[in-house]
Amino acid sequence: MQRRASAVWKGGLKDGKGTVSATSGVLNNTAYSFATRFENTPGTNPEELIAAAHAACFSMALSGQLGGANLTAESISTTATLTLEKLDSGWAITAVHLDVSARVPKADAAAFNKAAENAKSGCPVSKVLKANITMTAKLEG
Repeated sequence: MQRRASAVWKGGLKDGKGTVSATSGVLNNTAYSFATRFENTPGTNPEELIAAAHAACFSMALSGQLGGANLTAESISTTATLTLEKLDSGWAITAVHLDVSARVPKADAAAFNKAAENAKSGCPVSKVLKANITMTAKLEG
């Protein structure tokens, strides 16, 4: 299985502009720039897209882990907060924190926490990131 996305950048680092697209059409010449990446200008950037991918991947992985324990989630809500830092070696994604809240009928805290930990380490996006990945997982009553 392969997934494909592309980016086009025109101009210098600070004054240039780029677009990102994916074959699914969800991203179609979506603009990004230095200002959307390193300043607070509205718009997307690579790190936001990685955070979105991580939140989505983790939520699906947790659903799979719960299914393996004969549990089905009514809902799983995940927010990924990615940290980008300037290190001596250059810019690096140094951490991702996953905030997870799930409604899972019949689940106890131990089963939920085990599933969440397995999903955190087993999700393909977690595996590709070298960052320190932490998590706060809450089972709603």
